Amino acid sequence: MRRSICFCESSSALAGDVSTWKFSYTTATSLPKGTRLKFDLASRGREIDWEHPSANPKQKKNMIWAEIPGNKTLSAKEVEKSGQATPYFEFTLPSEIKAGETFSIFMGTPEKDKEEIKSKGNRCQTSVQRRRPFYLYIDPKGKGDYREPEIFTIDVRGNLLKNMRIIAPSLVAKNKRFDVIIRFEDIFGNLTNNAPEGTLVEVSYENLRENLNWKLFVPETGFINVPNLYFNEAGIYKIQLRNLKTNDLYFSAPIKCFPETEKSIYWGLLHCESEKVDSIENIEACLRYFRDDKNNQFFATSSFESAEETPNDAWKAISAQVAEFNEDFRFTSFLGLQWFNDSAEEGLRHIIYSKDNKPILRKKDMKTNTLKKIYKSHTPKDLISIPSFTMAKGFGTTFSDFDPDFERVVEIYNSWGSSECPAKEGNLRPITAEGKNGIAENEKGSIRKALNNNLRFGFVAGGLDDRDLYNECYESDQVQYSPGLTAILAIEQTREALFQALINRSCYATTGKRMVLGFFIAGSSMGTELNTKAKPGLGFNRHITGFVAGTTPIKEISFIRNGKPFKTIHPKESHYEFAIDDTELLSKISLPSSDPEKPPFTYYYMRVVQEDGHIGWTSPIWIDLVESAPVATNGKKIKKAAPSKP
Repeated sequence: MRRSICFCESSSALAGDVSTWKFSYTTATSLPKGTRLKFDLASRGREIDWEHPSANPKQKKNMIWAEIPGNKTLSAKEVEKSGQATPYFEFTLPSEIKAGETFSIFMGTPEKDKEEIKSKGNRCQTSVQRRRPFYLYIDPKGKGDYREPEIFTIDVRGNLLKNMRIIAPSLVAKNKRFDVIIRFEDIFGNLTNNAPEGTLVEVSYENLRENLNWKLFVPETGFINVPNLYFNEAGIYKIQLRNLKTNDLYFSAPIKCFPETEKSIYWGLLHCESEKVDSIENIEACLRYFRDDKNNQFFATSSFESAEETPNDAWKAISAQVAEFNEDFRFTSFLGLQWFNDSAEEGLRHIIYSKDNKPILRKKDMKTNTLKKIYKSHTPKDLISIPSFTMAKGFGTTFSDFDPDFERVVEIYNSWGSSECPAKEGNLRPITAEGKNGIAENEKGSIRKALNNNLRFGFVAGGLDDRDLYNECYESDQVQYSPGLTAILAIEQTREALFQALINRSCYATTGKRMVLGFFIAGSSMGTELNTKAKPGLGFNRHITGFVAGTTPIKEISFIRNGKPFKTIHPKESHYEFAIDDTELLSKISLPSSDPEKPPFTYYYMRVVQEDGHIGWTSPIWIDLVESAPVATNGKKIKKAAPSKP
């Protein structure tokens, strides 16, 4: 049986290219006069998607039209699609098209000059995709009863080489070998081998101490693994690439080399949605995107619990793929969901399971309609609950029902702003809108305020989210910032080790850059709790040490004590080590605990601001002022009056 032919001119495109695209359909059967043909770009209307053309024939720029035998031109009619952001384009045949004749659809401009086409044509999508489909539905009777679609496909490939991205570990030990991945990318971040012939890349590193100087060609795959690198001296390093054809330089994020180290830094996202792939529609592609394209080492799913947002079949597919993708020492995947209650006591939580194949916690279910019920039916080993977007008016939380066993970390930042503190207290990326249509900040959800009330949690960061309640941000005048990143310090890259590190608050947050941060008090790292009973000297002096290795020069390092900066440094260098003594008496600066059974306390954390505006926050360290009873010479404790409040 003869078949119809779908053909694209051309059959391939470079991501982001502007041209006039032709889709030719040679029919195997005659199409009578009045036949309706419906063309679907399968676009979601995002900036990264294929540009949507205009049906206005007078525009002469980025338009869509059709041609039939006899060089007759047909205008398109836009037809809205239910629940879709972009319409179909419909054509009606004014005369019969016989079998073997061709019907062609054009997107772009009728101009023939190359410069005119570049300025007036239609833009290809900006993401690489093999066999990108376009659909043509045909109704020979003209009554809207369309058949199964005919499919056109175009291979979208990476555009010209623009950037070389180096993925390297953030912490290494001296003389311990490690691998580096180099990604050759176009301006949109796609892998590409589209480089001028003879392009050669020189690999070296800053503070070169030995004869490491390799030269690489751009491979067909668009990426290459450089194995067995090592540093024979402790310090801060950056892998360096030089394009010998253009002399452009590219650097990795900083690498901190210690004489020896037990922990490594693992980078990833616990709360995020991909701009390119919908996690509900295609969770497998979403996980591949964060693992392979973004080179994250861990990722947690975060679909909303509602049946409308995440049907049972979708949750089943998500659970299966999370279990499939979890691979020790390569990529750690967590099963998670977002749970929201509009009461100020509960607000928005990102709940992450420690194991696979767990049920979705529906708010409509009586057993899981409050956080207290959820916590009561689980143990802290089962899940971790992360308060998110806490300063968002109408969506945040007051922390009044804070549970220290389950809520071990808090999301201090995502693309819609930081909940660290109100804007008037120095929030550098506040939750705000440019107009009246948006979400404002609510001071009651301030993380600093919660810390001042002796609530204890570490810091993580979220990325971009446009689902469910966040859709209000996406569709409004809400100010949007860069997606964040979470750094977890763990002994190894396994799900158990990373989950335990979150419980231990051994983590920190950034606004998207892989800056290396170290923060210690009396040798204890971020997330720990100290007391003056075990270390009496802390009552008189807190010796604060650490380091910052930025991706750009550091503008400011602020040390926050009890909600206020007590010391600020302006290094103006890309890396800096510090040692500070806080010699104020702990009894004078400690905050009273709201719980009379708990002692006064002081907390510290570090906030780093780079010259490019990116920010990093370390998890806090707490010090409890515990006065030990004096001991008599006979070894018995002497009764002592209770200390007055500081």
